[in-house]
Amino acid sequence: MSDSEKTILHTLDKRGVARLTFNRPEKRNAFDDRMIDAINHQLDQWLTDGAVRVLIIDAAGGNFSAGADLGWMKRTASLSLEDNLSDAKALASLMQRIDTFPCPVISLVNGAAYGGSLGIIAASDMAFCASDASFCLSEVKIGLIPAVISPYVIRAIGERSARRYMLTAEVIDASQACQLGLAHAIDDDLEAVAENLITRVLNNGPSAMAACKSLIQAVSSQALDEQLIADTSARIARIRTSDEGQEGLQAFLEKRRPAWIKEQP
Repeated sequence: MSDSEKTILHTLDKRGVARLTFNRPEKRNAFDDRMIDAINHQLDQWLTDGAVRVLIIDAAGGNFSAGADLGWMKRTASLSLEDNLSDAKALASLMQRIDTFPCPVISLVNGAAYGGSLGIIAASDMAFCASDASFCLSEVKIGLIPAVISPYVIRAIGERSARRYMLTAEVIDASQACQLGLAHAIDDDLEAVAENLITRVLNNGPSAMAACKSLIQAVSSQALDEQLIADTSARIARIRTSDEGQEGLQAFLEKRRPAWIKEQP
């Protein structure tokens, strides 16, 4: 299959930088079941080989994603409730894979990012957009709801903003997206932004970053009580006594680079 026939493109370089690119520019990178399955499969492969240090998500052409593919939506309209549930679970699984991916996930957004693609952006650890980026929770326009992506979007922008933008389906520009917390910053040189962040995260302990992601998810949803205090205490104790934690502390004390920092090609 040629690249032009693939719904996604993927690369992994010697540094451990993985890149997943939506590759349906003729459809404004709209999602269908085939594309969702391809993304899930590739993420699973990267999880299995364990070589990824940072994951970049971007899109070919001028748009990040128009959301759900029209042809796919037509097909789901004729599916049974059971088949629709299975279909929705595949998309939900994609969001969860990105949210829990054990290394930093960075989304680079240009052009339109509509519908379900906002879930991917919100589930990423970091998101940066070009000045031409526009965002829209458009589901209610066609009588649907952004159900599968809602936990990630609401977490990113808050319940109050979610009430407005999920109910109005207003288009959100790049500046508003940053104000809402959907994106971190606007920059028309997204590749330079990515390289700067890649350099930063490659200097950090891989296991420590995975543990940080797990920590954030655990802490953000819990009350500050004795159980949470005990849990966070146990987490730091485990990381301090791990091989990576010991190496990091020794490198700091010995004023040298830790073993996980490789020479740049």
